Amino acid sequence: MPGVDRVARALLRGSARVVKAVRPQAVRNFDVVIDGQTLDPGLRIALGMFSVMSRTPMRDIPLRYSRFAMNVGGRILGRALPQRRIDNLEIDGDAGPIPARLYTPLQPSDSGALIVFFHGGGWVVGSIDACDNVCRFLADRSGFLVLSVGYRLAPEHPFPAAIRDAMAAYRFAHENAEALGAQSGRVVVAGESAGGNLAAVVAREATGEGLSPAFQLLFCPITDLSRKRRSYSLFSEGYVLTESHMDWFRDNYLSEPSQATDPLVSPLLAPSFAGLPPGYIAVSGFDPLRDEGEEYAQRLRDAGVSIALHRHSSLIHGIIYGTAFGDAGRSVLLDAIGALRFALA
Repeated sequence: MPGVDRVARALLRGSARVVKAVRPQAVRNFDVVIDGQTLDPGLRIALGMFSVMSRTPMRDIPLRYSRFAMNVGGRILGRALPQRRIDNLEIDGDAGPIPARLYTPLQPSDSGALIVFFHGGGWVVGSIDACDNVCRFLADRSGFLVLSVGYRLAPEHPFPAAIRDAMAAYRFAHENAEALGAQSGRVVVAGESAGGNLAAVVAREATGEGLSPAFQLLFCPITDLSRKRRSYSLFSEGYVLTESHMDWFRDNYLSEPSQATDPLVSPLLAPSFAGLPPGYIAVSGFDPLRDEGEEYAQRLRDAGVSIALHRHSSLIHGIIYGTAFGDAGRSVLLDAIGALRFALA
């Protein structure tokens, strides 16, 4: 294991032990309360440690280090739950093969469901390795197959490369569902942050092609790059995802600012939401993306789409990666899995 990896693992495991040792009553006098929300006490301590390790702006860090750090974080914060099998695949894309990973849980359900999952990372960082533990958890706790997609990243491959890969992967899942062990009418799109953005766009584009997903599962999705809402100013820094991170992601993802108003970039700006598949949207209270995620859920509801929205008011962006770091990340995923299983029952 590289030296940096060992150091990062030791620091994060140490912070996890601190979080588990803390009792809410011991830190109640130091609660962080913003917009009527109280930050989870354990996360407050973890964020303090994280801030010491991440004072350099992301735009000033070599890109390869940022990508490496996200992969390391995904390994350390998550728990590698065993699977019946894990298959590495290649999906044909318009610019070459798209890496993907298929998870078959130890105890598959008979639902025939397949979750197509898109990782987060602002379209710039992240990978199927970074979200490996999230996909293992989704597969294990739901009993569904999970197909994780390694779409192309910016700035090497700016918009619309990620969208094209995401759509190619979804079409592959839909057309080959039976061969993968699922049913074509039971394919679900899911994603976190930028991956939630891709899942939302795929849900709309695929519906327009007559290939509507059975469900859309969005965790803290980016839904509008054209403007910033109140949650940006409330949580501009100090809660993992910052305003400057989002500015950097946008600048790398888009070739020109005017692209921000394209519904393929900002699904909240789509002209219509009618006929989209039902879904579940989870947002975190201490997250710059909170308000646009909630606004997206409301626009879907206004169009008659069946959407469940859950604000985890005490939590932060990216919490689902922490399946081995306290109970918060697991609880967010379990709530979503419950909604998904109920919808597909």
